[in-house]
Formats: sequence, C-alpha cells, structure tokens
Amino acid sequence: MSACSPSGARLCAVSLDGSFSVHDDPHLKREQAIAIVDLLNENSFAPVGHDGGPYCLELALVDRRLVMKISHDRGEPIVSHHLSLTPFRRQLKDYALICDSFNNVVGRTSPEKIEAIDMGRRGIHNEAAELLQTRLSSKVTIDIDTARRLFTLIHVLLMSNQQHGGHMWRLG
Repeated sequence: MSACSPSGARLCAVSLDGSFSVHDDPHLKREQAIAIVDLLNENSFAPVGHDGGPYCLELALVDRRLVMKISHDRGEPIVSHHLSLTPFRRQLKDYALICDSFNNVVGRTSPEKIEAIDMGRRGIHNEAAELLQTRLSSKVTIDIDTARRLFTLIHVLLMSNQQHGGHMWRLG
C-alpha cells in the first residue's frame, strides 16, 4: 500500500485481501511489490460518474472473479466491481508462457531472439490491456498505460495464487 497523494483521478493506494497469497516465495513477493509500485507511480483511474479522488483500490478473488473495491482516499466506499476473469484466460495463459520463455532465454541466446520474444510479450500485454480497459469501461475510466500496469498486477497475483495451491486457473 502507498500513501495517498492529493492529485485527482488516480489511485493512491492498492491493497490486497487474504485471497492472494505469496507466502514465503521471495520472487513472487518482489514481483507483486514491483507491480503495485509501478501502478501507483503512474496511473489514470476514475470511477465513472465520480469527480474527485484520489482513490484507493482493494483487490480480492471471489468465485473466479476479481473484486475491485474502490473508495475515496478518506475511506468512503464508492463502488465495488466484480470482474470475470474468464475472458482473460487466453491472454493470461499466453502471457505466462511467453514470460517463462523470455526468462529462460535471457543470457542464453542472441539479442535478436530475445527481442522477438519480448515483442510477442508486449503484443499479448497490449491485447490484454485493451480488453481490461473495455471490460472496466462501464465502472472505471483508465488509460491504456494504467490498464497495462493493472493487467501486470492481475497476472502476478494469479500466478502467485496458482503456485501456492490456488486452483482458480489451470494455465496448462
């Protein structure tokens, strides 16, 4: 979680409920922290029909849905949105596979092959971000860069859950 800043249509804090678990895996804890910091450092985020901000976001997993509880930085609840993750299944699977491929070849192959894999990763990332932006558009207005950062966080959180006994996604 991050301290709230006085700016308007943006997230100033992100918190996770107990449904996301990174337990004692230092790599996943680091990836989760980086994803949250990246999202908080630069974002454009505003609940539809709500003027003001900044906003706090609490994320949870409930019944195969990402629950997004949005509140004002003073704590007043604004909206809760339950986002089905089923439409993201292919992108999440492809993104996980290509990230694994990238991590496996770094330092072992030519820069051209690494660049080609990274271009594929960025393409999947962009596609998922556009889908996320569209799926949230009736509840939250976000720009494409915020959608990319939020997708990264969702990916890390779901991978953390999967690697620690979560059975929400079977990516294989």
